[in-house]
Formats: sequence, structure tokens, C-alpha cells
Amino acid sequence: MTQPGSGMNVTTIGFLYPGYSAEDEYPAMERLLAASGTAVSLPVVHTLMREDAHRVDALLDIGGADVLAEGARSLGDVDAAVWACTSGSFVFGWDGASAQVEGVRAAAGAPASSTSFAFVNAARHLGLRRVAVAATYPRDVAARFVAFLAAADVEVVSLSCKGIVTAAEVGTLGRDDVLSFVAAQDHPDAEAVLVPDTALHTVEWLTDLEDLLGKPVLTANQVSVWEGLRLVGATEPRTGLGALFS
Repeated sequence: MTQPGSGMNVTTIGFLYPGYSAEDEYPAMERLLAASGTAVSLPVVHTLMREDAHRVDALLDIGGADVLAEGARSLGDVDAAVWACTSGSFVFGWDGASAQVEGVRAAAGAPASSTSFAFVNAARHLGLRRVAVAATYPRDVAARFVAFLAAADVEVVSLSCKGIVTAAEVGTLGRDDVLSFVAAQDHPDAEAVLVPDTALHTVEWLTDLEDLLGKPVLTANQVSVWEGLRLVGATEPRTGLGALFS
């Protein structure tokens, strides 16, 4: 897309983000990508969240077709669109999440995906077969993410759940809390640690996380942006954004 007033073609990837918690990760990713030589626009549309709860019924509502279609139409002219909510996609199961993405694609008029599929595609990109999961969710919700990964032949060798019910609370966790939680959930058999919550701030600390664990760490907003770039074929290596981008 042409950036207004600049005459430059800048890739625009739109994100549908439920409510308000860690949406500042997207302008942060813009800055990090710019520092690595990639000019990209990452606009965010906040989709309707009637209830902020990591609970199956609430998540099914958050990811409803009507909610996402309205958000996707609000994105305007984009090169790709991503439903940036892990729990609000994997909770539908593989087939339901696939239908969800198709609905976003149709409404946005652009290639589309979701954070749950971003985790799967990122794992495949890195050749990962066994992972640990550090989930902020209650266990019954996190178990659905494990099942979603299993459908893609990714084995979860360790699952830990922080049991936080609201995205708002997750968004308040700071650097030390995030590093200690993720590090504590590592497992010697895991080839990487997955951190599946777009409400959690992580992207400024990707290098710290991977240095601490000595292995790839995939986090929700990180993989969502990578997935958007993958959709438009912009897969060249970039530094400062973790093993996934490099």
C-alpha cells in the first residue's frame, strides 16, 4: 500500500485485537522492524469484547463471526489481516478456527490468518516438534491450545498455567514477571517455549527471554506479526526479533 503523503509503498498488515491490554506491542514491533530495515505499517482495530474473560463461553463470543467481520471491514485497505487473539481462535478447534480465518479474509478482502495458526506456522518454520507452553490462562482453556497444536503434530511436553482470568490483568505483568514465569516453564525436552496470549507484553524482551532460556521463545504478538509478513511473502531474515525472525 502507498503511505499517504510519502509516495512510498509500505506493506500494511491489519490486526484485529480484542479489547485493550497489550496493543502497544504493534507499534513496538513497527519500531523494531524499522530498526532491522523493514518499513511496515501495523494498524490495529479493536474488536468488540463483551466480557473480558479467559473462559470458553466468553472466548467463543469474542471470536464470533459477526464480531470479526465488523472488525475486518474496519481495517480498510490492507495487504493482509490477522485475528490477533490466540484463545479466541484455538477455542473453536482446527476447523472452526479455519472458518474464522476465511470469514476475516472475505470481510477484509485480503489474505488472513490468526494467532493460533501463526504459532503452528512458526513452529513448522523452525522445525519444532516438541515444545513447552507457558500459558497465562486457566488450565481448561490452555488444554484447548495443546489440542490445537497436537492437530498440527506439535507435541507439548510441558504445560504450565498461570490461571489469570482477564486480559486486563495479564497486560499489567512486567518484564521480571514475564521472564521468571516463562523461564520456570521450560523443559529439557522442549525445543522451544510457546507463550500464547496477545494480552501479554513480551516483544521488547524477546532477546532477554531467548538469552535466558538458550532456545527459541515464541510469543503471541511476535508470531502474529511474523504471520502477517509471511502472508505477504516478506520472510527475509531480520535481527532483534528472536530466532523466529532471524
